Amino acid sequence: MKRQCILLMSDTTRWDMLGCYGGKEMLTPHLDAMASRGLRFERAYTAQPVCGPARSCLFTGMFPHSNGSWANCMPLSAGIKHLGQWAMEAGIHTAYIGKWHLDGGDYFGNGVCPEGWDPEYWYDMKNYLDEKSPEERLRSRNAALSDEGIKADYTFGFGVTQRALRFIREHAQEDFLLVVSYDEPHGPSLCPPPFNTMYQDYRFESEALKDELENKPAYQSVWGNISKGPDAPGVDEGNRRLMRCNSFMDDLAGQVLDAAKNHCPDALRLYTSDHGDGMHAHKLTIKGPAIYDDIARIPLIAEGPGVPKGAVYPHTLSHIDLPATILNHLGVPQPRCFQGESLLPQLKGDQAPTGRAAFVEFNRYEVDHDGFGGFQPMRAIITDEYKLALHLCDTDELYVRAEDPHDMNNRINDPKLKDERDRLHEQILDWMNVTRDPFRGYQWRCRPWRTDCAPSWWVDGYTRQPENEPGEPRQLDYNTGLPMVESTRKK
Repeated sequence: MKRQCILLMSDTTRWDMLGCYGGKEMLTPHLDAMASRGLRFERAYTAQPVCGPARSCLFTGMFPHSNGSWANCMPLSAGIKHLGQWAMEAGIHTAYIGKWHLDGGDYFGNGVCPEGWDPEYWYDMKNYLDEKSPEERLRSRNAALSDEGIKADYTFGFGVTQRALRFIREHAQEDFLLVVSYDEPHGPSLCPPPFNTMYQDYRFESEALKDELENKPAYQSVWGNISKGPDAPGVDEGNRRLMRCNSFMDDLAGQVLDAAKNHCPDALRLYTSDHGDGMHAHKLTIKGPAIYDDIARIPLIAEGPGVPKGAVYPHTLSHIDLPATILNHLGVPQPRCFQGESLLPQLKGDQAPTGRAAFVEFNRYEVDHDGFGGFQPMRAIITDEYKLALHLCDTDELYVRAEDPHDMNNRINDPKLKDERDRLHEQILDWMNVTRDPFRGYQWRCRPWRTDCAPSWWVDGYTRQPENEPGEPRQLDYNTGLPMVESTRKK
């Protein structure tokens, strides 16, 4: 059997923007059919709810704070390898088509294929704009363009899909890793007929629209104050545009999935998104430093040989496990630097919890196309039972999932939950040490509700040395000049 994997992803698709996740009014027949043929992960979370950092996790197997791309427009650190490089070195044909966001350029990228991907198929948003006149570029960023009934071939997603279909036709008999990365439905959410007239009567409904942000971090009220309320003119129209373009993306993805079934049916097919969209739930818009399901929870679907049909995996997991899963499926040994573990047992039907929580982080947001928010450092843990978020510059959050599915009641100071809260807190601190988080400091430990700690200039006393792959030179110990033995240890 050939070693083949196709990873489809979209930008700004909430978990419930697919019908198969319970979105009753969502028109996503192709991805819904994919779920019926395969496995749907019910509670998957992004590592950071921002485009670039989310992708940095998905394609390096390392958390954004570890790989260097911890905000938009920040490239991966020197020496950090991505999936394409690992797979190509193992003799697998690798192609990346679509939004990359990891070259340190502006929103559209620099149009240059990175090492590790086949340049014959490379096509980022800069390449797309290079095909257009200045006037056409301006039009391509105009949300109202869809109202005029543009043609499908005017969109970025169309160009991405055509290249993906060509790759599948031409390389179906090879070992390959193909990534198809749509910018859609991210704004300006351009889409052609008939998608541009869908959802005419759609109105977003959620209990979280009632959240007055009492006892919540102050930054959320600041964030919410720039947003229109749920009943303000234009709010539902913005949501409708997102839904329309999401259905267009589903149609494009369906073309790739159909081609895969016809030409390489034994390929593992995966679909996910980078993050969600607040859609004014909790008064918040788009994405940012939040662990609300509206923003941090994402769809994740798998199908292919050995994947149980129509199955649902009910437990919490993280994007950080996807790179190891892909390499594991392709028969490539997991690099030591990876900070997640393979989900191959789950793809084969194992319904047991992985035993691993989902960690979500946030660092900085303010760059050219995201000029708001500033430095909002967050470290969070999500389990089947709880959510705990530490906001270094603000009030922390604790939610009990079964009792409060919409995260309305912040119980960070509830004495009844002290033991669970502190246990989760220790897990976050351990994670920060093991992953060599460069933003560590005693302030993460000495929270106002944690009375059993004292500030220490040495923090927890851990090193932050990187892992090394076999054959790479080991970093030398500062105190001895000899090669390091353990990457995570007390100084």
